[in-house]
Amino acid sequence: MLEKHIKRLFLPVIISSMPILLNLLMVTHSFSDIYQYVDERGVIHFTNTPTGNKYDKIMSEGSAKSSKSYKSSESYKSYEDIINRKSRKYNLDPSLIRAVIKAESNWQPTAISDKGAMGLMQLMPSTARETGVRNPFDPEENIEGGTRYLRSLLDMFDGDLTLALAAYNAGPETIRKFGGIPPIAETRGYIKKVLSMYNGKTVVTKSSSIYKVVIEDGSVLFTNTPAFYKKYNPSRF
Repeated sequence: MLEKHIKRLFLPVIISSMPILLNLLMVTHSFSDIYQYVDERGVIHFTNTPTGNKYDKIMSEGSAKSSKSYKSSESYKSYEDIINRKSRKYNLDPSLIRAVIKAESNWQPTAISDKGAMGLMQLMPSTARETGVRNPFDPEENIEGGTRYLRSLLDMFDGDLTLALAAYNAGPETIRKFGGIPPIAETRGYIKKVLSMYNGKTVVTKSSSIYKVVIEDGSVLFTNTPAFYKKYNPSRF
Protein backbone atom coordinates (compact mmCIF):
# COMPACT_ATOMS: atom_id res chain seq x y z
CA MET A 1 0.00 0.00 0.00
CA LEU A 2 1.54 3.22 -1.06
CA GLU A 3 2.39 5.76 1.61
CA LYS A 4 0.53 9.05 1.48
CA HIS A 5 0.07 11.75 4.08
CA ILE A 6 -2.96 13.78 5.12
CA LYS A 7 -3.26 17.23 3.55
CA ARG A 8 -6.94 18.15 3.23
CA LEU A 9 -9.66 16.17 4.90
CA PHE A 10 -13.09 15.97 3.34
CA LEU A 11 -14.18 12.41 2.45
CA PRO A 12 -16.19 10.74 5.26
CA VAL A 13 -15.32 7.17 6.20
CA ILE A 14 -16.89 5.20 9.08
CA ILE A 15 -14.65 2.48 10.53
CA SER A 16 -16.22 1.36 13.80
CA SER A 17 -19.48 0.13 15.25
CA MET A 18 -18.95 3.05 17.65
CA PRO A 19 -17.66 4.69 14.50
CA ILE A 20 -14.79 7.03 13.87
CA LEU A 21 -15.70 9.52 11.17
CA LEU A 22 -12.68 10.48 9.06
CA ASN A 23 -12.84 13.34 6.58
CA LEU A 24 -9.93 12.51 4.34
CA LEU A 25 -8.48 13.51 0.99
CA MET A 26 -5.13 11.99 0.23
CA VAL A 27 -2.23 14.17 -0.93
CA THR A 28 1.37 12.97 -0.95
CA HIS A 29 4.26 14.08 1.28
CA SER A 30 2.77 16.85 3.35
CA PHE A 31 1.27 17.38 6.78
CA SER A 32 -1.44 19.56 8.20
CA ASP A 33 -2.64 20.15 11.74
CA ILE A 34 -5.12 17.40 12.64
CA TYR A 35 -8.00 17.97 15.08
CA GLN A 36 -10.58 15.64 16.58
CA TYR A 37 -13.75 15.73 18.62
CA VAL A 38 -16.18 13.11 19.93
CA ASP A 39 -19.84 13.82 19.27
CA GLU A 40 -22.84 12.80 21.38
CA ARG A 41 -23.05 9.41 19.63
CA GLY A 42 -19.47 8.53 20.45
CA VAL A 43 -18.34 9.12 16.86
CA ILE A 44 -14.79 10.47 16.64
CA HIS A 45 -14.33 13.11 13.94
CA PHE A 46 -10.93 13.99 12.43
CA THR A 47 -10.35 17.15 10.37
CA ASN A 48 -7.73 19.76 9.49
CA THR A 49 -10.39 22.48 9.22
CA PRO A 50 -11.99 22.66 12.68
CA THR A 51 -15.13 24.69 13.25
CA GLY A 52 -15.73 26.05 16.73
CA ASN A 53 -13.94 25.14 19.95
CA LYS A 54 -15.15 21.55 20.20
CA TYR A 55 -12.05 20.22 18.41
CA ASP A 56 -8.73 19.31 20.08
CA LYS A 57 -5.47 19.36 18.14
CA ILE A 58 -3.82 15.93 18.09
CA MET A 59 -1.10 16.41 15.42
CA SER A 60 0.93 19.45 14.39
CA GLU A 61 1.97 20.74 10.97
CA GLY A 62 5.29 19.41 9.70
CA SER A 63 6.08 17.10 12.57
CA ALA A 64 3.13 14.71 12.90
CA LYS A 65 3.68 14.99 16.67
CA SER A 66 0.60 14.93 18.77
CA SER A 67 -0.52 16.86 21.81
CA LYS A 68 -1.87 13.46 22.96
CA SER A 69 1.53 11.75 22.69
CA TYR A 70 1.01 10.13 19.26
CA LYS A 71 4.52 10.19 17.87
CA SER A 72 6.37 9.73 14.58
CA SER A 73 9.83 8.32 14.02
CA GLU A 74 12.15 7.45 11.18
CA SER A 75 12.88 4.10 12.77
CA TYR A 76 11.17 1.43 14.80
CA LYS A 77 12.81 2.56 18.06
CA SER A 78 9.96 4.89 18.99
CA TYR A 79 7.51 1.99 18.77
CA GLU A 80 9.68 -0.82 20.08
CA ASP A 81 7.77 -1.27 23.33
CA ILE A 82 4.42 -1.50 21.52
CA ILE A 83 5.81 -3.92 18.93
CA ASN A 84 7.33 -6.20 21.55
CA ARG A 85 4.12 -6.31 23.59
CA LYS A 86 1.91 -7.03 20.58
CA SER A 87 4.32 -9.62 19.21
CA ARG A 88 4.15 -11.53 22.51
CA LYS A 89 0.38 -11.18 22.65
CA TYR A 90 -0.14 -12.60 19.16
CA ASN A 91 2.91 -14.89 19.03
CA LEU A 92 4.60 -13.15 16.11
CA ASP A 93 8.24 -12.31 15.51
CA PRO A 94 8.70 -8.58 16.22
CA SER A 95 11.00 -8.40 13.20
CA LEU A 96 8.04 -9.35 11.02
CA ILE A 97 5.90 -6.57 12.49
CA ARG A 98 8.71 -4.06 11.89
CA ALA A 99 9.07 -5.21 8.28
CA VAL A 100 5.34 -4.82 7.64
CA ILE A 101 5.26 -1.34 9.18
CA LYS A 102 8.29 -0.26 7.15
CA ALA A 103 6.75 -1.54 3.93
CA GLU A 104 3.28 -0.19 4.68
CA SER A 105 3.92 3.33 6.00
CA ASN A 106 7.67 3.86 6.40
CA TRP A 107 7.00 4.48 10.11
CA GLN A 108 4.61 7.40 9.54
CA PRO A 109 1.60 7.16 11.89
CA THR A 110 -0.45 9.58 9.74
CA ALA A 111 0.18 7.77 6.45
CA ILE A 112 -2.91 7.13 4.33
CA SER A 113 -3.12 5.39 0.97
CA ASP A 114 -5.22 6.32 -2.02
CA LYS A 115 -7.38 3.30 -1.15
CA GLY A 116 -8.09 4.61 2.34
CA ALA A 117 -5.69 2.45 4.39
CA MET A 118 -4.54 4.31 7.49
CA GLY A 119 -1.70 4.57 9.96
CA LEU A 120 1.49 2.63 10.65
CA MET A 121 0.17 -0.75 9.50
CA GLN A 122 -2.20 0.74 6.89
CA LEU A 123 -5.50 -0.63 8.15
CA MET A 124 -8.45 -0.48 5.82
CA PRO A 125 -11.66 0.83 7.47
CA SER A 126 -13.22 -2.64 7.50
CA THR A 127 -10.09 -4.17 9.04
CA ALA A 128 -9.94 -1.46 11.69
CA ARG A 129 -13.57 -2.13 12.55
CA GLU A 130 -13.04 -5.90 12.75
CA THR A 131 -9.99 -5.55 15.00
CA GLY A 132 -11.56 -2.98 17.33
CA VAL A 133 -9.43 0.00 16.29
CA ARG A 134 -11.20 3.29 16.97
CA ASN A 135 -8.31 5.65 16.16
CA PRO A 136 -6.12 4.30 13.34
CA PHE A 137 -3.64 7.16 13.82
CA ASP A 138 -2.86 6.11 17.39
CA PRO A 139 0.26 3.87 17.10
CA GLU A 140 -0.82 1.65 20.01
CA GLU A 141 -4.22 0.93 18.49
CA ASN A 142 -2.91 0.63 14.95
CA ILE A 143 -0.15 -1.85 15.79
CA GLU A 144 -2.60 -3.83 17.93
CA GLY A 145 -5.06 -4.05 15.04
CA GLY A 146 -2.45 -4.76 12.37
CA THR A 147 -0.70 -7.44 14.42
CA ARG A 148 -3.99 -9.08 15.32
CA TYR A 149 -5.02 -9.10 11.66
CA LEU A 150 -1.68 -10.53 10.50
CA ARG A 151 -1.95 -13.28 13.12
CA SER A 152 -5.45 -14.15 11.86
CA LEU A 153 -4.16 -14.38 8.29
CA LEU A 154 -1.32 -16.69 9.30
CA ASP A 155 -3.85 -18.90 11.07
CA MET A 156 -6.15 -18.76 8.05
CA PHE A 157 -3.40 -19.93 5.71
CA ASP A 158 -1.83 -22.54 8.00
CA GLY A 159 1.24 -20.47 8.84
CA ASP A 160 2.16 -19.75 5.22
CA LEU A 161 3.78 -16.33 5.54
CA THR A 162 3.83 -15.66 1.81
CA LEU A 163 0.08 -16.20 1.50
CA ALA A 164 -0.58 -14.24 4.69
CA LEU A 165 1.37 -11.24 3.36
CA ALA A 166 -0.40 -11.49 0.02
CA ALA A 167 -3.73 -11.44 1.87
CA TYR A 168 -2.62 -8.49 4.02
CA ASN A 169 -1.95 -6.53 0.83
CA ALA A 170 -4.71 -7.72 -1.51
CA GLY A 171 -7.28 -9.22 0.87
CA PRO A 172 -7.95 -12.90 1.63
CA GLU A 173 -10.79 -13.10 -0.90
CA THR A 174 -8.35 -12.20 -3.68
CA ILE A 175 -6.04 -15.00 -2.58
CA ARG A 176 -8.91 -17.48 -2.58
CA LYS A 177 -10.04 -16.26 -5.99
CA PHE A 178 -6.67 -17.01 -7.57
CA GLY A 179 -5.92 -20.06 -5.44
CA GLY A 180 -2.61 -18.58 -4.30
CA ILE A 181 -0.46 -15.51 -4.90
CA PRO A 182 -2.43 -13.29 -7.31
CA PRO A 183 -0.85 -12.02 -10.55
CA ILE A 184 -0.83 -8.46 -9.19
CA ALA A 185 2.45 -6.61 -9.51
CA GLU A 186 1.88 -4.53 -6.37
CA THR A 187 1.13 -7.59 -4.25
CA ARG A 188 4.11 -9.56 -5.54
CA GLY A 189 6.37 -6.57 -5.00
CA TYR A 190 4.96 -6.10 -1.50
CA ILE A 191 5.69 -9.70 -0.52
CA LYS A 192 9.25 -9.42 -1.83
CA LYS A 193 9.79 -6.15 0.01
CA VAL A 194 8.55 -7.41 3.37
CA LEU A 195 10.44 -10.69 3.18
CA SER A 196 13.65 -8.89 2.21
CA MET A 197 13.40 -6.80 5.40
CA TYR A 198 12.32 -9.63 7.64
CA ASN A 199 15.40 -10.83 9.50
CA GLY A 200 13.67 -13.20 11.89
CA LYS A 201 12.96 -16.87 11.80
CA THR A 202 10.86 -17.69 8.78
CA VAL A 203 7.45 -19.17 9.40
CA VAL A 204 6.74 -20.01 5.76
CA THR A 205 5.30 -23.50 5.64
CA LYS A 206 4.10 -23.62 2.07
CA SER A 207 3.73 -27.24 1.20
CA SER A 208 5.18 -28.92 -1.87
CA SER A 209 2.96 -31.94 -1.24
CA ILE A 210 -0.06 -32.58 -3.43
CA TYR A 211 -3.50 -33.00 -1.86
CA LYS A 212 -6.66 -34.53 -3.24
CA VAL A 213 -9.92 -32.65 -2.66
CA VAL A 214 -13.38 -34.01 -3.46
CA ILE A 215 -15.78 -31.12 -4.07
CA GLU A 216 -19.49 -31.21 -3.18
CA ASP A 217 -20.51 -32.03 -6.77
CA GLY A 218 -18.17 -35.03 -6.77
CA SER A 219 -15.45 -33.43 -8.88
CA VAL A 220 -11.86 -34.06 -7.81
CA LEU A 221 -9.30 -31.30 -7.38
CA PHE A 222 -5.56 -31.66 -6.83
CA THR A 223 -3.77 -28.82 -5.04
CA ASN A 224 -0.64 -27.91 -3.08
CA THR A 225 -2.55 -25.28 -1.05
CA PRO A 226 -4.89 -27.36 1.14
CA ALA A 227 -5.58 -24.38 3.41
CA PHE A 228 -8.08 -23.12 0.84
CA TYR A 229 -10.13 -26.33 1.00
CA LYS A 230 -10.28 -27.21 4.70
CA LYS A 231 -14.03 -27.78 4.66
CA TYR A 232 -13.55 -30.61 2.12
CA ASN A 233 -11.01 -32.45 4.31
CA PRO A 234 -8.18 -32.65 1.74
CA SER A 235 -6.06 -35.80 1.86
CA ARG A 236 -2.39 -36.09 0.94
CA PHE A 237 -2.12 -37.63 -2.54
